[in-house]
Amino acid sequence: MKKNFLGLSDRVQELGRQAEQALTPYFARIDEIAEYNTQKVLAAFQEFRVSDTMFAGTTGYGYDDHGRDTLEKIYARLFETESALVRLGFVNGTHALSCALFGALEPGDVMLSVTSEPYDTLLNTVTGDCPGSMKRYGIHYRQVDLKEGRLDLPAIREAAAASDVKLVFLQRSRGYAVRQTLSCEEIGQACAVVREVNPHAVIMVDNCYGEFTEELEPTQVGADMCAGSLIKNPGGGLAPTGGYIAGRADLVERAAYRMTAPGIGGECGCTMGQNRLLYQGLFLAPHVTAQAIKTAVFCAKVMQMLGFEVDPAPEAPRFDIIQTIAFGAPEPLRRFCEGIQAGAPVDSYVTPEPWAMPGYDDPVIMAAGAFVQGASIELSADAPMREPYVCYMQGGLTYPSGKAGILLAAEKLIASGFAK
Repeated sequence: MKKNFLGLSDRVQELGRQAEQALTPYFARIDEIAEYNTQKVLAAFQEFRVSDTMFAGTTGYGYDDHGRDTLEKIYARLFETESALVRLGFVNGTHALSCALFGALEPGDVMLSVTSEPYDTLLNTVTGDCPGSMKRYGIHYRQVDLKEGRLDLPAIREAAAASDVKLVFLQRSRGYAVRQTLSCEEIGQACAVVREVNPHAVIMVDNCYGEFTEELEPTQVGADMCAGSLIKNPGGGLAPTGGYIAGRADLVERAAYRMTAPGIGGECGCTMGQNRLLYQGLFLAPHVTAQAIKTAVFCAKVMQMLGFEVDPAPEAPRFDIIQTIAFGAPEPLRRFCEGIQAGAPVDSYVTPEPWAMPGYDDPVIMAAGAFVQGASIELSADAPMREPYVCYMQGGLTYPSGKAGILLAAEKLIASGFAK
């Protein structure tokens, strides 16, 4: 008999076996996408003749960093764009998105979000009153609300036709909203509508959590640029920090000027010996993303079997790595996060508590026992402590470890009397 290292009850172990057995057919499609994207990444590495001489990195100004420059060419190839900016200097995905927005927009311009409000942290950049916000710089904001959680194409057509709209923004993932994640097909439909009525507007996609979940990326279906974080999907769990922007060369250049300074842009930015982790993380990214998706699918099945409302459903197509579980009250949400934390390889003994995270209006509880602080490609769960008390679970460097974390969370819920 196999040893039960984590002390899981017989009921929870049987629950896991039943869930996994039901999901086997759906895992095959996830593996198929991972294989396709792995071959795409491998082909790009071979095309640009990656060698270990590119892993050394630079110091100081970072001039002539061949490894950094080649990695950016690889990102541009993967996203089928003219250019890319892949930098450790981006402190998070919001920073990369902010640089892209400020680079593309000038005072008096209008940014139109067609996926309702942006994610909490980016909302401060766009509409906040803090010094340095777009609002303070005279950049105007409008939005088109989602219709029953989906893109409202007729409303987008009408709003995007305004002559002062210079940038149309789509957030691919749900953020802390109860809505569907956008597929590349849906993003392509929105791009076509915008192009028809406003061909000169920049179309930008927040691609966080969505990279390598499909066989296409937003810039392959009509977006002018997209941006995201390296401690999510494309970093493969190895990138220590950073973000990326991929898109039209002029837009990427303008974003680089915002990241550093006008006239300097992407010419500076040392990599301090971290290039190998960025290359190796990108190489692993399709596989690691697939592991995270399998973890999310397994979580959906187990939580559904315990009587909780989940989205997406276990059998639904996946366009990001996020799984939501609606708890309806604070206590079961806290117990779930405690279980996820207990399943972490780092800080498993810690009890997560809600706290005032920078950039959020509500206290946020976050379970994240990660090798890289805040890396949501590693198993984590977080939620704003507000109604309807929906938890957002994502990540899992390996499916077996992600599965273990989900089962420990199930154990906590059952032991506390919150599961049926």
